[in-house]
Parts: sequence; C-alpha cells; structure tokens
Amino acid sequence: MAAAAKSDGIWETVKTIVYALLIAGVFRTLFFQPFWIPSGSMKDTLLIGDFLFVNKMAYGYSRHSCPFSMCPFDGRIFGSDPERGDVVVFRHPTEGTDFIKRVIGLPGDRIQMIDGLLHINGTPVELTPEDPFEEVYERQGPQQLPPRCANEPVGEGGICLKDRFTETLPNGVSHSILNITNGGRADNTPEFTVPEGHVFVMGDNRDNSVDSRFPQSVGGVGFVPMDNIIGRADRIMFSSAGARMVYFWTWRSDRFFRAVE
Repeated sequence: MAAAAKSDGIWETVKTIVYALLIAGVFRTLFFQPFWIPSGSMKDTLLIGDFLFVNKMAYGYSRHSCPFSMCPFDGRIFGSDPERGDVVVFRHPTEGTDFIKRVIGLPGDRIQMIDGLLHINGTPVELTPEDPFEEVYERQGPQQLPPRCANEPVGEGGICLKDRFTETLPNGVSHSILNITNGGRADNTPEFTVPEGHVFVMGDNRDNSVDSRFPQSVGGVGFVPMDNIIGRADRIMFSSAGARMVYFWTWRSDRFFRAVE
C-alpha cells in the first residue's frame, strides 16, 4: 500500500508539472512573451536589463508567435497592422533572432535620414531639444559592454553624455531619441520606400542601432515583414542594471511597471 501511495504521489507530481508547462506554453504563445533587453539600441526608452512582456494579441498571430516559429500556418490570423511609433518585437528576417525596435515607416512610406534628421514622405519630423541623457560609464548588463558617449573619452565611473531630443512623428506620437555622433552613414541614407506587407524600424539610440537603415546584406535588418512581428512592447515589469538579475542592489525600482512610450 505504501509503495502504491508513493507511486501515485509521484504520478500526480509529474502531471502537475506537465499541466503547468502546457499552461505556460499556451500563455506564452497566445498572450504575453517575456523579453529581456540585451543591448542599448533603444535607450533611453528601454535600458539594458529592462524586463517586459510582449503583448502578442496586439497584431494577431503568425508562425513566429509559437516557440521556434512552429505555428502550423502561413500569414497572420486575427491580424492588425502596427501603428507608426509602436515599439515592437520581431523575428529578424534572416538571422532567426528576436529584435526590438520602433516602427517608423508603414507600407508606401518614403523614409530617409538627412544630416541626422528623420524625413517621412519628404517632410522632416519635428525635433525638440531636451536635457542630455546621462549615465555612468561602466560595463552594463550580462554582456558587460560599456556605453558609447558623445563626450568621449570618458574614464571608468565618469559621466557619459548623449544628446537627447523629443521626436514627434506625423501621427502625433512623441518619444525620446539619442544622438552620439554626426555625419555617419546612419545619419545620411538613401530614400527607402517601404514595400507592401512590411515596416521600417529604427532604434531610439540612433547611432547605436542595427535597424532598417542597413540592408541584411551588410548585417542590418532591412524591411521587416509584418508576419515577422511577434508583438508590441507595452510595459516594463522589472529592471536590473547588474550583470545578474539576483543582484538586488542593482534593481531600478523606478522603472518597475513603467509604460513603454
């Protein structure tokens, strides 16, 4: 009797674990996917170490909505298009990794950077200067990479500065962007026309972002197919400035539950 009772207990434990994994898998596939910010390409909207849940209901579902892109259908179901200014997580068209950027251009839009100023359909966007973005010059996050600074060189522990502006898109969406240098190839581009079924994405940290300004042939992102969009980043749930999440003294409590704008 004791052996049978022990066997039943083990079986119940196994079933509980299997059910929990199934529920977690369904939740991750249909509703929210966790995402950890690994790089500084979206500063100061998103910092290295921000942890958020991606809203997968926002744009419907494609094969990339399932882990390992295993959803058994083509196209998108229950789909809706992102709006200009949305911060989205998407599967890179060729590398198979997940990126997070801001949607700047929609199908048919003409996008160009001229002397560091974004132009949409031939019209420059509105820029409002803000106070510089400041951070300590130190190695950040699990990758332990130092930030890039407009006031280089900066010694360890010094204040790293970046020029900051509020950028207002044609639909009225405003967000912060950062500038480190002037005159690079990211600041002066050809005019891109966004094809049907795609979006043009950029990082808010404009001089430190691999995005649609660079074609896939040179390691960039290029135009992102709508079907590759996994979901929208709506809210930061947790944030840690340290190399490990368990380093509680590096937690940024002021960023907990902050909306992504």
